[in-house]
Amino acid sequence: MTVNLPAPAEDRPPPVRPVFGRETWKEIAHLLMNLPMAIIGFVYTVFMVSMGGGLSVTAIGLPLLACGLYVNRLLGRTERARARALLGVRVDEPTPIPGPARAGGFFPWLWTSLKDPVAWRTSLYGLIRLPWGILTFTLALVGLFVLWPVLPYLTRGLTNVDRAMVRGLLSPVDGLERRIAELESDRGVVVDTAAADLRRIERDLHDGAQARLVALAMGLGLAKEKLLEDPESAAAMVDEAHGEVKIALQELRDLARGIHPAVLTDRGLDAALSSVASRCVVPVKVDVDLPARPAAAIEGIAYFTVSELLQNVSKHARARIASVEVWRSGARLLIRVSDDGRGGAAVAGTGGGTGMAGLAERLGAVDGVFVVDSPEGGGTVVTAELPWRDRGR
Repeated sequence: MTVNLPAPAEDRPPPVRPVFGRETWKEIAHLLMNLPMAIIGFVYTVFMVSMGGGLSVTAIGLPLLACGLYVNRLLGRTERARARALLGVRVDEPTPIPGPARAGGFFPWLWTSLKDPVAWRTSLYGLIRLPWGILTFTLALVGLFVLWPVLPYLTRGLTNVDRAMVRGLLSPVDGLERRIAELESDRGVVVDTAAADLRRIERDLHDGAQARLVALAMGLGLAKEKLLEDPESAAAMVDEAHGEVKIALQELRDLARGIHPAVLTDRGLDAALSSVASRCVVPVKVDVDLPARPAAAIEGIAYFTVSELLQNVSKHARARIASVEVWRSGARLLIRVSDDGRGGAAVAGTGGGTGMAGLAERLGAVDGVFVVDSPEGGGTVVTAELPWRDRGR
């Protein structure tokens, strides 16, 4: 159920009085300015739409229309400023459209600009304002010379319609534009995180298993050359190569576990988190209470979140004991990782992609929540929430 709350006190016009106070004169000024502003908005909107639409069959038509819509946004900003100054209407400024560089190129920017709801609603505002501007200008002008006793009441009635138009057509619709901007930012975080993960995997392969396998191949080549001349040295080299193979296999297993562990796919979060807890340097109690397995993507995010938090416990917490709790509450998957260590952890930084800040960004990108409670000397409790999606969806 939607509850319509009253507007804030500073956003409501003062009570109307028959005397000509400061607010009444500001409203009269707004009504007299309606006609020139309406003419500018109407002429520009008609010209912009006709030119952009008429030339849309050519290469310059759609870019011209996109630029015209951007200028319409600026006209909307001017009208919001006028409404704030003269009518006391305070509405949020819509989120700006990102430029071609941030939008991912010219064509994504063009598409985003052409379907911009803020610009199109401003265009509608410009079209319907011309007849209204003529009416309000005429009534305000006549009222100043003929309808003087009732002019404050007439002015208030007309400006209330103006206030409704500004709120209805020039303000963000229920935060939709802001939500779109948040989703665009979250998409960027996901892309950056995926790129960082790929670079990490490449680095681990290059510096770890790949380098070890190259050394192994060289060692086996030398052993092959010495096989007939010095069988004992060749046997020692083969034995050493056998040890290197075992280490390389373990490194590859660790790398595969870092990408997506087999135990998570086969047995779910309970077994996978118990495996992670067994490798922590402090004792960890694991309690997973789930009625079913969530979607694989959510399950993977939960696993890596707990894994990184337990790594932090091992490296930084100086704790004696830790615990991991996972449960479902309604449409949310909840995770709590706590320890009795030294505390002082915090979500700091923005673009690192690692540590607490990286976890907060990753969870935020999927509509998750990440909260850290870590007073100095009082241990650390990290609570994470993820949207629950059933497996197979």
